[in-house]
This record gives sequence, C-alpha cells and structure tokens, in this order.
Amino acid sequence: MLHRTTLANGLRVLLVPDPATPVVGVAVHVDVGFRSEPQGRTGFAHLFEHLMFQGSESLEKLAHFRHVQGSGGVFNGSTHQDYTDYFEVLPAAALERALFLEADRLRAPTLSVENLRNQVDVVKEEIRLNVLNRPYGGFPWILLPPVLYDTFPNAHNGYGDFSELEQASLDDAAGFFDTYYAPGNAQVTVAGFIDVDETVALVEKHFGDIPARPTPTRPSFAEPPPGAERRQAVPDAHAPLPALALGYRLPDPAADLDGYLAHVLLASVLGDGEAARLQRRLVHADGLVTDISAGAGLMGSLDARDPDTFTITAVHPAAVDPDRVLGAVDEELDKLAATGPTPEELAGQVARWSASAHQENDRVMYRMLGLGARELLYGRAEITDELPGRLAAVTPEQVRAAAGTLRGSGRGVLLVEPAATSEDDA
Repeated sequence: MLHRTTLANGLRVLLVPDPATPVVGVAVHVDVGFRSEPQGRTGFAHLFEHLMFQGSESLEKLAHFRHVQGSGGVFNGSTHQDYTDYFEVLPAAALERALFLEADRLRAPTLSVENLRNQVDVVKEEIRLNVLNRPYGGFPWILLPPVLYDTFPNAHNGYGDFSELEQASLDDAAGFFDTYYAPGNAQVTVAGFIDVDETVALVEKHFGDIPARPTPTRPSFAEPPPGAERRQAVPDAHAPLPALALGYRLPDPAADLDGYLAHVLLASVLGDGEAARLQRRLVHADGLVTDISAGAGLMGSLDARDPDTFTITAVHPAAVDPDRVLGAVDEELDKLAATGPTPEELAGQVARWSASAHQENDRVMYRMLGLGARELLYGRAEITDELPGRLAAVTPEQVRAAAGTLRGSGRGVLLVEPAATSEDDA
C-alpha cells in the first residue's frame, strides 16, 4: 500500500513499505529535466546532476559516497526529459543516514567554481565516450528529436554542446538550483523495510527545515505533430554500417493512458523477440537489416510527459537502400492497421511485458524509481502496479488503431551514414 504526505515546505513524500525486504531505498525526484534547461545552456540539467554529488552543507566532497558505501549501499542519479532523480539503497538500519544525506544536498549543495569547472570537464569526457567516439553515438535519442520536433525544449541535445557547457557560470548554477530545486518542486520516495509513522517523522526531521521557496510554473512543451515526413541524414565516422530511425508522436499518457499502452504493445508486436513482425520480415525473411527494434518512449515507456516519441530503429547493410527498409516497415504497419495482431500474438507480448514488470518490481531500487517517477509525472504512482492488468485489457482492435495512427501521421526519418569525418571535440 502506498502512503502520501506533504511537508509544510511543499515537499511531497511517497512511502512504499515492503516488510519482505531487508533494505530501504530513498529517492529524490526533482521536477526538472533537460527539456526545462535554458536556451543557450544545453546539457545544463545533466551538468547540475553532477554538481549535486560534489559535497553539501554538512559534508565535504566525496563524503556522501563514503557514507553510502560504508553502509553497504549503492547510489546514483540520472537526468531524463522531465525529471532528475537521486537515489540510494542501503540496509534497513541505515534509513536515517540515507535521509540525512539526501536532505543535506537538497538543502544546500556545494556550488563552487572549482566544482563547476571540474564537472564540465567530466561531462565533456562522458560525451566523448558515449557520443562522439563510439559508433552510433547519440542514436537515436539525441539525433532523432531535431528531425521530429521544432521547439528548443523538444529538439535540442540534452547531453549538451561543448561551447555552451564551457560558458556555464556559477550564477547559472545558483539560479538553476534556486528555481528548480525548491522543496515544492521535489518528491521524496522511501521504499522497503520501513514503518510508515516512524519514516514520516524521520523525513520531517531531516527535510522539514529546508526553507520553502516559490515553485516554478511548469511550462507546456506541446507542439503540433508534423504533417508530413521529415528526413535528415547525418554522418558517423565510427559506424560500420548505415542505420535509420523513425520517430512518431505518442498519445499523451496523462490524457489517454489506454491509447498510449496500445502503442507500447504495438512496439512489442513489431520488435520484441524473434517472433516479432519486423524481426521475422526484415531480419529473417528479407535480410534487409542486421538489427531492428521498436519502442514507445524516447527514454523508456511512461518516462516523460507529452510529447514523447515512438521509435523504430534499424541497422542495415550498405548495399540495401534505406527506402527499401522504410517500405518494408510501412507494409508491416499497414498489415497491422488493416487486421491488427492475432489474440495469441498480443497475449504473448502482454506476457513478456508482465514478466518484465514483475521482475523489475522485485528489486527495491527499480520499484522505488518507477513509482517515484510516475507519481511525479502523472500524479499516480499506482500506474506501476496497474500496468500488467491494463496491458492485459488492451485489445487487438486498439493495437490495430495505434498502427493506423502511425501510418496516418507525419514522422521523422533519421539516416545515419558511415563517413570518414572527424568529430568535433571543441
């Protein structure tokens, strides 16, 4: 059972007791992601996530790490389209330590010129490693959005441009913290072996004295869907084979969760497992691609507010014209739009999804993060526990309609072309 409370300073608290586990997890979800970062400061939300690990009001640099690891725990953080999370999982006896650590940096992280310059260099090296110097770096989550979307929040590179990261100032960091890290813009989730009343008292003890600040108004990132196909080619000096990505707009999960879940299952019917339609057709039957996948959500299903992206990605031999791949994908979508999946086909994909969801929820960390993110994004953490039942209730007709929606809408087409070009490390 889920328990909720809100502190006087506006901080929302979600408690998830689980007496069957010997550990506790604490997560802080902040309602700011890379879609909210200011224009001219691409990558700033992710950079600020790094700064939150550089010491705080009561703890010197690296002390947070030592306290968690010294308790036998693990910790991390991540930046998404619409939120940033910070989390740790420790033995149950260390609950108060975890709450103190998270409250201390939410109250006052150590923001210094030295830390800022150091973390700019760390982020630049991360970008070199994960994007610039590896095959298909940034494919498709960085490269596809500017093809499908027009506005800066939806289209820009959330990892960041080197020159803009280097221009980030301490004033930028302080302003970002003051604006977005207000208690009323954050949520604490505590899961695992906890007593609800005792945990509420501990949360109040450690987080309750963080001063309240104005909570920013969350902007709408809505923009009209494209009316036609948009296409863009990008060179990749490290890619051994060409690749392509298709992007379509998803329904708003807050307004039409069943329609969204029909797209989730459409992605599974198309790409999940050796029996999936695109696997059978493009990999095994026609040999057009060496790898193909489909997914609902640029960074995962139910991981962002509207708008979000349905993707199909493929790697194909150089001898295969990408339009042959696109044509085969369209034919498979047309078949599904005409007759839908068979009941048995859909049931198999629902079973795969349900098994994956149950496996994920077995681990305190993933259950805590899923519940916390859905509570923050949609106001209903219960979606996590309802997913198996709601997916099982999706009909072949709903999946057929989802396929028809994709075929009737504009889309973005990204073509990755192997090329002997040097990356820009400036």
